[in-house]
Amino acid sequence: LFVIDSLRAGGAERSMSELVAGLETAGATVNVVVLERVATDDEITAGERTFEPRAPTATRPWARVRELRRIIRAEAPDIVHSTLFRSDIATRFAAVRTGARVVTTLSNVSYEPVRLRDSGVTRWRLEVVRALDAVTGRTLTDRFHAVTHAVKDSTVRRMHIPAERIEVVERGRDRTRLGEPSAERRRAARDALGLPANAVMLFNAGRQDPQKAQVDLLTAFETIAGRHPEAWLIVAGRRGHASVALDAQLARSRFAHRVQMLGHRRDIADLLAAADIFVFPSAYEGIGGAVIEAMALGVPSVVSDIPGLREVVAEGQTALFVPPGDPEALAAAVEHLIVDTALRRAMGARGREVFTQRFTLERSVERMLALYERACAAPPRRLTRGRPRSDVRSS
Repeated sequence: LFVIDSLRAGGAERSMSELVAGLETAGATVNVVVLERVATDDEITAGERTFEPRAPTATRPWARVRELRRIIRAEAPDIVHSTLFRSDIATRFAAVRTGARVVTTLSNVSYEPVRLRDSGVTRWRLEVVRALDAVTGRTLTDRFHAVTHAVKDSTVRRMHIPAERIEVVERGRDRTRLGEPSAERRRAARDALGLPANAVMLFNAGRQDPQKAQVDLLTAFETIAGRHPEAWLIVAGRRGHASVALDAQLARSRFAHRVQMLGHRRDIADLLAAADIFVFPSAYEGIGGAVIEAMALGVPSVVSDIPGLREVVAEGQTALFVPPGDPEALAAAVEHLIVDTALRRAMGARGREVFTQRFTLERSVERMLALYERACAAPPRRLTRGRPRSDVRSS
């Protein structure tokens, strides 16, 4: 039984959705609980059996816990696997003495000091959230799934979770959904964007939040565009806390006519197939699912030199690294790839190899099933003991 805050499109939601599909293909019985329905057009699918909370659970946390507990008892899952903070806390309390093992996904470096650079995050609130997460995690969670070693190390350091309770399983992406790059697919996507034939398309995908540092990207593009009239910047992602700043910066830009802010898009794979360079200057990331998708489509990247991304891409082979928060270095790295077309091709080809070796959905599903088996075989946490459970229901 998966539990997640919402199905609004995002990295954690996309990863859960693909894992659900992969587990069902592997023979597992999978259901999903969505704590809050989002009435937008950017929701993703999450399997055939999806439960939604009854009113008023969206606004009353303990009512949400009681409803989730009712579902857990009715469905009797071997594993309850939560993703994102609200779901983690609700799941841990709801699963007490139900006999289900609780697994939490750690998808980001949520409590590192870099979070405080976001004006919407205050130190005291972050500390309160961290303390609640840490205490319930240590006492009410059987096993943790970290998407990278960087996330695991951060969790051990900031939440004091024993390292032996955290297993690293990298995210996987469905090759069938992403499709294959081709000249025809590239041309169709670029024509739809109205790009000139000689355009070098720089692409960024991510919600408009301070974490994604798209303000730095626009700053860097002023330099890039002034030197390279063939450069175009395409940004896809729903509006967020950085949107006002992005709007203001774009209004001042000399090259706004070569920037397209597309908003939320469902055709990210097609846009990647059209791109020449993927630019991802995030301030922090757990793993960077968009970079994985860029590698799958053979697109070289310029990314921030941060632990979560350094673990995913190979410097000089699939991506160039730049210090986070440095628009000048970002511009220089992008310009290097604009000029060196041979390096772009080589890095794109190597990215596809790395994706096949490490990031396929099949590999991720196999490793997650093994994690679930170990969680079921281990003694339950002291505060979560319930009735005995059978093995994971999978083929």
